[in-house]
Amino acid sequence: MGLDNVAVRWPRTGRFYDPVAPAEFVDFAQLAANIPPAATPAAALAEHIAATGTARVTGYTELVDLLLGLQGVLYATEAAAEDEDPVIDPDGCAWIAGGLERFVQGHRTLGSEITFDSVAEVLREALAGFRLAQQQLNWLESRLDALRDERQNSPQWRFFLAEIDILGQFYRRCADRGFAVFADF
Repeated sequence: MGLDNVAVRWPRTGRFYDPVAPAEFVDFAQLAANIPPAATPAAALAEHIAATGTARVTGYTELVDLLLGLQGVLYATEAAAEDEDPVIDPDGCAWIAGGLERFVQGHRTLGSEITFDSVAEVLREALAGFRLAQQQLNWLESRLDALRDERQNSPQWRFFLAEIDILGQFYRRCADRGFAVFADF
């Protein structure tokens, strides 16, 4: 079983969170229709979100953690420790969406295929202009090294920019409409 991020009503009423009706995401089917055939995982993600109001995020966890600089972001581990419920509130959804949107924008010049090396390039470029850039770049290099195997081989990531864009739109929709996301695994 994998990790699903399920759109839920915020705040909860009673003991459980009420799932958001898939109708709130039905327009994601149109996104799927406009995706080039080469990026079928992006179309599948958009169609699943449109049909269920849920994003299957297992395959994206390492990437999102690297992009946002924390561990277990999509698992809602911080919320789980505090509240006993693994939930990302609407503000957290906005934060995730913003990070993914900035990454998509920064990656556009590198093409539509996302690899470990292209992610590293985008992140290095983004950090280069910051105050304390060298400290941040050292942190980034240590994170990148931690993702490599014992032979220093990089993860064999192959995502499409459209996938990350759709994922970002899912969290943006949740934030804009005041939904939370329940991490169901």
